[in-house]
Amino acid sequence: MVKRHKILLLDDDQDILDLYREMLTALPSEPEVQVASTGARAIALLENEQFNLLISDLKMPKMDGLQLLTIVRKRFPSLRTVVMSALNDEQFKDRAYSMGIDQFLEKPRTGKEINYFCDCIEGLLTKEDSGGFRGVQSKSLMDIVQLECLSQSSCVLKISSGPVEGRIWIDTGEVIDAVAGDATGEEAFRMIAGWKGGNFEQLPAEPGRRRTIHSSYHSLLLETAQAVDEAHAAPQSSAPRDAAPSSSSSPPERTPDTADSRLFDASRVPGVEFLVAVNRVKPRPPAAWGLENPDQLGDWVHSSTTAFRTVGEKMQWGALKSLEGKGLHGNIALITHQDTAICAGWERSIAWPQVREGMKKILARWIS
Repeated sequence: MVKRHKILLLDDDQDILDLYREMLTALPSEPEVQVASTGARAIALLENEQFNLLISDLKMPKMDGLQLLTIVRKRFPSLRTVVMSALNDEQFKDRAYSMGIDQFLEKPRTGKEINYFCDCIEGLLTKEDSGGFRGVQSKSLMDIVQLECLSQSSCVLKISSGPVEGRIWIDTGEVIDAVAGDATGEEAFRMIAGWKGGNFEQLPAEPGRRRTIHSSYHSLLLETAQAVDEAHAAPQSSAPRDAAPSSSSSPPERTPDTADSRLFDASRVPGVEFLVAVNRVKPRPPAAWGLENPDQLGDWVHSSTTAFRTVGEKMQWGALKSLEGKGLHGNIALITHQDTAICAGWERSIAWPQVREGMKKILARWIS
């Protein structure tokens, strides 16, 4: 006998709970649906039973959806999560996606919206989580690009990987432009294609967008796939001259040189003086550019992000996304993505808005 999927539905409105439970139990996969009207009750159920999917309202008294997600991501990291809201709030949507949710959905009102909602939930239940991008029915990003082109449609794909954002413009079945960090055109498209995972959503078309990509989508997808394959198969290059080895007599295995190379690529962002990338989970020496001995700064990055993570969990503020500091001789900024924290030193003359945009560009190059 095939084991039924289990859904936990959370909302403080009992009428909503009854309506959605009726809709969800009628899905083709016939899932078992349990409900909770408070965040505390939802956590208690999750701790006592194994669920495949959590669907949570965003705004609730005492513990809202974002506070609940902070706890869920820590205690149940493999649980798929959907946030639903009556309002299409970009700020809450971006924050929710940065916390690792699978989908942000507006509460359906029309028959078409109800069908879309049910299709999305069924897709999340029936498709195994193999990593990659999460979006409409968990299709991969390249699948979506190909489907949009084959259907001769026009839209904008907004791709988010942590705090980094990229966009791909499609006009009547052709990819015409892309932006990622400070990269544009085909370079940006290849950079986005190299991201290991994230979320994407389809936005309305933007008529009149200037075309920067002139290759057909067939050749563009083929060349991009070949470039990604070659990058993965290429031998690791040596570390840049500025990244010095650890002075310990018996050093642990250093971060792969490809990490140092990505920092070298990120160092081309104007105003950057040095870079350090630290794995916040596994104990290993940092990758670095522009420093003779990066270990001391790497230790500070690790201890600081650990401290802020502890405080964030205790206060239910969510995960640390960025950190900035001003010094006598220069400025320093830190940005996080999954298990990695990247710290950059900036020229003293660089204004903070430029530093913040620069950190996003650095992260875009790091994850590509």
